[in-house]
Amino acid sequence: MTDPKTNSILDEGNRLFLQGKLKEAIIYYNKILNDNPEHLSSLNNKGYALSKLKDFDNAIKCYDVALQICPDDLSVLVNKISTLRKQENFVEALLICDKILKDNPTYNIALYHKERILFSMEKFDESILCCNSILKDYPDNGDVLFDKSCNLAMLSKVDETLDLLERAISQGIQYKVKAKKSKSFEKLSDHPRFQKLVS
Repeated sequence: MTDPKTNSILDEGNRLFLQGKLKEAIIYYNKILNDNPEHLSSLNNKGYALSKLKDFDNAIKCYDVALQICPDDLSVLVNKISTLRKQENFVEALLICDKILKDNPTYNIALYHKERILFSMEKFDESILCCNSILKDYPDNGDVLFDKSCNLAMLSKVDETLDLLERAISQGIQYKVKAKKSKSFEKLSDHPRFQKLVS
C-alpha cells in the first residue's frame, strides 16, 4: 500500500533531483528513509544523487541496502554498475552485468555497461561481441557504433574502424568531436580518411 504523504515527499525529492539540486533532493529522500528505511525508490534515488555528487562509497551503501530488500531490482543493479564503473571497480561491475545477463541475455543497458567495462579492461574482442549483440536490435545506435569503432581501432583494424566511425558520425555530428578527442584514434590521426571524417 503506497502512502500518499510518502509519494508527495518522493515527488518533491525527484523534482529537486531533476533540477540538479541533488543535496536538497537527498534531504527529501532521507525524510522518507527515516520513517521507512527500506523504501526502495528513496534508497535507489538517494544512491543515484550521491553518485552524481561523486560520493561513490555512500551511493554503493544505498544500493546494497536496496538490494538486500530486492536482490533482482534492475534499476538498482544498473545504478550500482554505473557507480562501480566510475570508481574503476571493473571486476565487481562486470560480475553484476553477467548476473543480469544470465537471466536477461538481451538486456541492452547491461550489455552497454559491459562493453564499456570490457573496453576499460582492454578486452577489446569481448567488448565487440557485446556491441554486436546490441547492434542486432539497434543497428543505428551511434554510441555503440562509436564504441565498437574504438575497440577496432585498439585492435588496429583500420578499415573496419573507419567504416564504423563513418556510420556513427552519420547518426550524429557529436561523434566527430568525440573521435577527435578520443585516445583510441590517436594512431589514426594522420590517416587521410580519418582526417576527412572528423573535419
